Amino acid sequence: MITIAATGQQAPQGKGMLIRSEDSFLEPLQKRDSALIGDQFRYGFHLKDVAEGTRFALPDFSKGFMDSVEIVLPFIVDTVKVQGKKNEPKSYDIDVSMVVTSFDEGKYELLPLSLIRASGVDRIDTLVFASKTLDIFTMPVDTTTYQIHDIKGQIRYPLKASEVIPYVLGIWAVAIVAILIWAFFAMRRRNESGSIHNDPPYLVALRRLDHFRGSKYWAPEKQKTFYSGITDALREYIDARYGIDAMEMTTAEIFKDLKSSGVPADLYEEMKTLFETADFVKFAKASASDEENAAALPAAVRFVTVTYQSQLAEEEAARKAAEAKSLAKKEGGEA
Repeated sequence: MITIAATGQQAPQGKGMLIRSEDSFLEPLQKRDSALIGDQFRYGFHLKDVAEGTRFALPDFSKGFMDSVEIVLPFIVDTVKVQGKKNEPKSYDIDVSMVVTSFDEGKYELLPLSLIRASGVDRIDTLVFASKTLDIFTMPVDTTTYQIHDIKGQIRYPLKASEVIPYVLGIWAVAIVAILIWAFFAMRRRNESGSIHNDPPYLVALRRLDHFRGSKYWAPEKQKTFYSGITDALREYIDARYGIDAMEMTTAEIFKDLKSSGVPADLYEEMKTLFETADFVKFAKASASDEENAAALPAAVRFVTVTYQSQLAEEEAARKAAEAKSLAKKEGGEA
């Protein structure tokens, strides 16, 4: 087994020798005749016939290599050959290299590479490899023929049908889905509004008033919703029952017209108080008491119920009067 470690270059301790070697290399990664700015090179050395169990310490260049020469990749150890029979000690041929580059034109004498080799119990040798020269050139520019040109825009190729069709189909699909959703909700609203208009006004009003049953709307921040909902339901009912355009009128205007509509006096005053309380809550930002909140909904229901019953009585009286008139006319004709 061979152990490799990266350390700083320090003088070895114990027995050993300083061994110089010419077995270094500098190879360009870009195959061309000359080395240009930014080209990368493998700079390293060969180790041959390394006995199994030998340990090495490589120099640490993490803080930089040399001026104008940068390390792109740190040391890479590559075993290129293994020799030895099975169950016998083996020897290795190893390449150790790093990738360097330079962004400045010039000729650079690279630092010599070295390593510490420990073999045996107390033998430590220092191997120093011959340095290499890195000659960097810039790309020559012929100033006699060189011309500055504007930056060219991106090439625009004509659109193909196969590229456009998916987008067109996608837009159509989205449009169809949107139309179907709109039609569904429009039909639903139409059905709901149709069912509401087909019901008698008193039933529509009672159904809407029932939504505000309970004390959940009595909180000060919900009272505006509570009173608006009750009075709006009553306004629509008054419009349908008495023909008064209550939705467009103020409270005073509504009860001025309602006074001559035959509403019982006690019911009239109760409704007027309810509408005035609602105006204070909605427009003056006042807060109604719990007693007023508790009385609001029963008063509204009582108004709808009583006036509807009176409507039934009026209709019944009118029906009987019409029957009596028809009967009298018939008897007079027979006489």
